[in-house]
Amino acid sequence: MGKGKSIMIGFLVGGVVSATATLLSTPSSGTELRQEAKNKGESMKHTWEQLITEGKQLSEQITATSKEGAAMLKDLSQELRQSLETWKQTVEPHQRKIQKHLQDIETSLKDLEQKVREDEQTTT
Repeated sequence: MGKGKSIMIGFLVGGVVSATATLLSTPSSGTELRQEAKNKGESMKHTWEQLITEGKQLSEQITATSKEGAAMLKDLSQELRQSLETWKQTVEPHQRKIQKHLQDIETSLKDLEQKVREDEQTTT
């Protein structure tokens, strides 16, 4: 918002400086000069009001967008949790089966080693 304020202040200061320079350098009569100053003042007022309106609209758009983004992130995190839970439920039974098979293989290897040792002892 600091940049927006700086731009608005710049427009205001620029308008005042240009109006002053115009007043001091114009060869017009007093009536013409007052009319020009009035017109420029109204133009600056209109520009200022337009900047304020656009700033409010931008602020509303940013607020709406941030709310939508927060809602989307919430939905995404819920979907991610559900997907992770489903994946866990799918993988867990297989994981148990694999662990069981690995234990069986380990037991078989131990038995085989034992038999090999016994065979070696009987042959020697």
